[in-house]
Amino acid sequence: MEIPPKSPDGSEKSPQSKELLTSNTASTLCISSRSESIWTSASRSKWDIYHKPVIVISVGAAIFLFGVVITSLSCIEIENKHVYKMCGPALLSLGLMLLVYGLVWIPIIRKKQKQRQKSQFLQSLKSFFFNH
Repeated sequence: MEIPPKSPDGSEKSPQSKELLTSNTASTLCISSRSESIWTSASRSKWDIYHKPVIVISVGAAIFLFGVVITSLSCIEIENKHVYKMCGPALLSLGLMLLVYGLVWIPIIRKKQKQRQKSQFLQSLKSFFFNH
């Protein structure tokens, strides 16, 4: 009868625990990997890269312009003037916040793209030198 080897800390590990350990590690790797991996080198169009910030900028600009219109309506003699005075500045600030958020998002994406290109280049250099 064969005795399973003891681990360095002195506790015994059964073959089932070894299988669980490797499967747990594999699932952890799958969870921690991202959909945009450096291993996938499919080039993406500019719209695929920048569509989210463009949508945020567009929505922010629309809300901002709507806030301008509502704020300007508060200057006219209307029945519900106090509602326009409350909603107008709120929409102005929300629209401006989304507009700035989208405008700041674009340089961040550009920086990540440059880092990704450098990383892919370094990975290809590393694989070239260590595999040859």
